[in-house]
Amino acid sequence: MVAENDEESYLMLSGIQHFQFCRRQWALIHIEQQWEENVRTIEGQYLHRNADKPFTREKRGDKLIVRAMPVKSRRLRITGICDVIEFVRDKDGVEINGAEGKYKAYPVEYKHGKPKLDDSDILQLTAQAMCLEEMLLCEINTGYVFYNELKRRIKVDLTNSYKEKVKQMVSEMHDYYKHQHTPKVKTGPFCKNCSLQNVCLPKLMSKQSVRNYIDRKIFE
Repeated sequence: MVAENDEESYLMLSGIQHFQFCRRQWALIHIEQQWEENVRTIEGQYLHRNADKPFTREKRGDKLIVRAMPVKSRRLRITGICDVIEFVRDKDGVEINGAEGKYKAYPVEYKHGKPKLDDSDILQLTAQAMCLEEMLLCEINTGYVFYNELKRRIKVDLTNSYKEKVKQMVSEMHDYYKHQHTPKVKTGPFCKNCSLQNVCLPKLMSKQSVRNYIDRKIFE
């Protein structure tokens, strides 16, 4: 059994979104270390550069804004960086190092597009909240996702059902990673939006892994 404080066993929190979109895509990126850029990923990186200004704090009245805050959960064994955490002064909140009073925390995730048809954005935000809950010893039931295409943010209720789903997904991710298992191809309309089409090769990879395919080509 892996110890909770063994940070080498931690997975990337951002992988939750990949895993929800396609388990094979997640495995290609996080197990087989495959990656390709497309327009969507480049746009996303540009947007995050504007949000991610590491360890900067900005005070606006009763609101303290912290950017690019590292978070982790020992229970889930995941780690990542929150784009923005808004700490709003509240008598029922928690104390924050270097700030007077008590605050409630609200994670804010930045996305370059618009709301997705699945729950991947919400689950990633929920995972961030779960890390913060563990770190700050508090409960977080609300967060926000800012969509650049809409030019506004959407309030998200971080329900217990979402938190349970995150637990189940992370457990499955750890199991895949432990066994270095890359799922076989399951094609669908979503493949058109995948940045790894040229790596995944859905038609060729239905019966073998990318790693085996590449090794075979090298030694032919």
